[in-house]
Amino acid sequence: MSERRPAPTVGQVVLGRRLQELREVAGLKREEAARVLRVAPATVRRMEKAEVALRIPYVQVLLTTYGVAERDVAAFVALAEDANRPGWWQRYHDVLPDWFSLHVSLEGAAQVIRQYEPHYVPGMLQTEEYARAVMEAGTVGQRVPESIERHVSLRMARQKLLTRDDPPRLWVIMDETALRRPVSVRPEVMRHQLDRLLDVMDRAHVTLQVAEFKAGPHPGTYAPFVLFRFVEPELPDVVYSEYLTGALYLDSPREVVTHLEALDRMAAQAATADRTRELLREYRDRY
Repeated sequence: MSERRPAPTVGQVVLGRRLQELREVAGLKREEAARVLRVAPATVRRMEKAEVALRIPYVQVLLTTYGVAERDVAAFVALAEDANRPGWWQRYHDVLPDWFSLHVSLEGAAQVIRQYEPHYVPGMLQTEEYARAVMEAGTVGQRVPESIERHVSLRMARQKLLTRDDPPRLWVIMDETALRRPVSVRPEVMRHQLDRLLDVMDRAHVTLQVAEFKAGPHPGTYAPFVLFRFVEPELPDVVYSEYLTGALYLDSPREVVTHLEALDRMAAQAATADRTRELLREYRDRY
C-alpha cells in the first residue's frame, strides 16, 4: 500500500490530477488501472486525489498503460520524485497541525493570495513580537514556551515568500478590530506592528485594506478565510477557512465564487489604500 502522508504537497495535487486526466483520456476506469497495478481501486483513487505519496513504480506502470511516450514518462517521474520530497515546513511537524500543513504548501505555490482577517493582523504580516504575544495568549491552544517559539519560527519562515524573486500577489482585508485590540501590555508591540504594516504597503505586490467600523456590516463578518489562486491549470481556486480545532478546504465552484464575491464586495466597501495608511498612522499614535 502507498505511504500515507499527513497532507499532500501542491506538486502531488497537480500530478494526481494529471494522472486522472491521462487515465480518462485513455478511456480507462479506476478499476481497470487498479488491475494493471494489482491493487485495490481505492489505491488509484488516493493517488489521483493526492491522499498518498506517488509511488514511482506505480506511476511508471500507469503512464505506460495510458500510452504516454517514454520521454514524457521520464519527465513525469522526475516531477513526481520532486513532489514527494518533504516541504520545508515539515521540519516543524512537532507544532504544525496536519490540517494546516496543506495551507503552508498552498500559499507557497499560489500566484494570488486574498485574505480576510477579522481579529488579528494576518500571520503573513505579523512582527515576531506581535506573533509571540498572540501565541502567549493561548490562541494556538497551548502556552508551553518551547512550543510558542517553534510556532513563531514557523510563522517568520512562512513570511519569506513575500521577499522571494517571484512573490505572490497578497491582498488582505483586515477588520478595524485588529488595530484596536492590543495583544500586549507593552505598547511598543503594537507600534512596531503598525510600522510593519505601513512598510509592507509600499511593496507593489501587497495590498492592505482596513474594514472600518463606520462602514457598517459586510459579507465577510462570519469567519476568517483565505482564497488561493494558482498558475497551474490543474489547480482550481481553493478557499481555506479555519476554526478553533481545524480547517476546511473548499474548491467547488459554487463555494469559491461565493467567497470571491464576498471579497470583492468587502474590497469595494473597505478603506482605500490612502485611507488605510491614515488609519494605521492614527492608531500608531495612540499606542
